[in-house]
Amino acid sequence: MTAPDAAVRNRRAIGLILLTVFLPGAAQYVAGNRGVGRTALRIWGVLVAFALLTGLGLYFWRGPTVGFLLNGTVTVVMRILVWLVFLGWLALLFDAWRLSRPPDLKRRARLVLTGTCLALAVAAGLGTNLLASAFTAAGYVSDVFTGGGDSQAKRGRYNILLLGVDAAADREGIRPDSINVASIDAETGRTVVFGLPRNLVGAPFPSSSPLAKLYPDGFRCGEECMLNGVYTLGQEHADLYPGKEAGLTAMKEAVSETLGLELNYYAMVDLAGFQKLVDAMGGINLDIGKRIPIGGVGSEIYGWIEPGTNVHLDGYHALWFARSRADSDDYERMTRQKCVMAAMAKQLDPGTVATKFVDLAEAGSDIARTDAGTDQLPELVELAIKGKALPIESVNFAPPLIRTSSPDFTLIRRTVTETIDASEANDTSAAPTSSSVPAPTSASPAPTEKTTSQSSKTKTSSRTASGTNPSPSTTPSADTPVCRVS
Repeated sequence: MTAPDAAVRNRRAIGLILLTVFLPGAAQYVAGNRGVGRTALRIWGVLVAFALLTGLGLYFWRGPTVGFLLNGTVTVVMRILVWLVFLGWLALLFDAWRLSRPPDLKRRARLVLTGTCLALAVAAGLGTNLLASAFTAAGYVSDVFTGGGDSQAKRGRYNILLLGVDAAADREGIRPDSINVASIDAETGRTVVFGLPRNLVGAPFPSSSPLAKLYPDGFRCGEECMLNGVYTLGQEHADLYPGKEAGLTAMKEAVSETLGLELNYYAMVDLAGFQKLVDAMGGINLDIGKRIPIGGVGSEIYGWIEPGTNVHLDGYHALWFARSRADSDDYERMTRQKCVMAAMAKQLDPGTVATKFVDLAEAGSDIARTDAGTDQLPELVELAIKGKALPIESVNFAPPLIRTSSPDFTLIRRTVTETIDASEANDTSAAPTSSSVPAPTSASPAPTEKTTSQSSKTKTSSRTASGTNPSPSTTPSADTPVCRVS
């Protein structure tokens, strides 16, 4: 074989491989089975058109497009499809290698060509696996975002009921241990969190609720008629809520009427599986102001979470930090639970989401559920990103602000209104002008908390979890609150 002939054969072989990489089926159309090539090119054209339409949909109709892509059936079909496309492309690649006539090439060129094909096959396989995993994770997301909530902002805000329930095997039924409402500005993402104690007595129902006829003066019937018992009450009267999740609907009604806020969605997290989600995101960091027992209340205390600054908590310890009842009251637990929620919101960075998306989605599908729909995800994520840079103000309705045994619901609603008005005024007063634009700083703003038995100002930071334990030099002073976000 002369040098010119060898060069031509090498160029031909490289050309066939490149055609298959960028235009699958073209190699077969010009040098092999034209029917196979024509079919492959048509399939490739359909796939490119679908990708372009998806891109346009994400740009112009983001919500409906995301909702379609996260549909459970669609994710299954797409997961199968990407593997079929990969296998078809792989067959075309090695057919292109065959068409390049490796025996006619010099040994070095033959080895380079074969090695290139194998490398391309491995790279494409890894990419396909990653894409298929993304669709698997998308399927988990659709398991969490079940839809059915109200997607219309209420007076310019989205109000989301956050319930932490402990459905452990040793507990009878479901009673929410943590009851909060996040009120989010639909423009800025600025968030106010209102915490209600689980032992609040006399929670009212709106006149439109079927339970209002049974409890016209609120949920009062003795010690068992506390706010966290409304879920069970709804379940016991499921016939009053045909076609709905009775317990959750009853909780939304009672909390909505208590706070004077129209609720858009609920989000319910099972504390029993909570540690899996925290572990999936790599843990959280908190400044802790006192020792928190692990165990107790019906069992021995078999460990402690020690105080310190920038304490790294894995899922197990974060769960106990939020759940522990020994040596504390319900109101302190409310504060600790808010600290954990704020830490997860502030410390879950885009890099973690990108690298651990499948683990996070799988963990979330096991423990979380919401009636927000997948088509609302883009807007909610956008608001979460905006709110991440702003302080989270929180109000715990606990003594001395209210008496849980005989709460002043007028005071509660007035406090909610005044707090939201003050929060929105921050955005109005912070609007940039030509004469007053604050200089950027590297420190994140510190969220404030209002009137709790053990309140805390929760400070945020862009610092990542260090995983280090506190040393004596980092031990908090005596006036350090029970917790705040590192």
